[in-house]
Amino acid sequence: MNKTRHVVAIVDDDPRLLESMGDLLESAGYVARSFSSAGSLLVNGLSDLDLLITDIGMPGIDGFELRDLVRKSRPELPVFLITGRHEIADQGRAQGVGGFFRKPFDAQALLAAIANALHKSTDGG
Repeated sequence: MNKTRHVVAIVDDDPRLLESMGDLLESAGYVARSFSSAGSLLVNGLSDLDLLITDIGMPGIDGFELRDLVRKSRPELPVFLITGRHEIADQGRAQGVGGFFRKPFDAQALLAAIANALHKSTDGG
């Protein structure tokens, strides 16, 4: 089966960000799946996802922990981290991520990074 649209999951505890990110992704031709917590994403599973965007600062499982859990089960899945807390952005834990964005981020830069990451994962590079 050939998928026509890539599936991008967004995990953030801010419902406004989930809505705006979902609209942005859908307008760019992606299927957006929104989750208000890492736990709700994990319950739904990762198997049909092509890319994950997660906030770092969330209650319960934070974005770093979610990234680490995802790497164990789907190491090839590109993971982007977003944060509104600039002090977190400078930590070493943010290194080695498919994409890293500080809120507020440039929508076109995010879409370009997503397209690039999906192109690389499709090509196996």
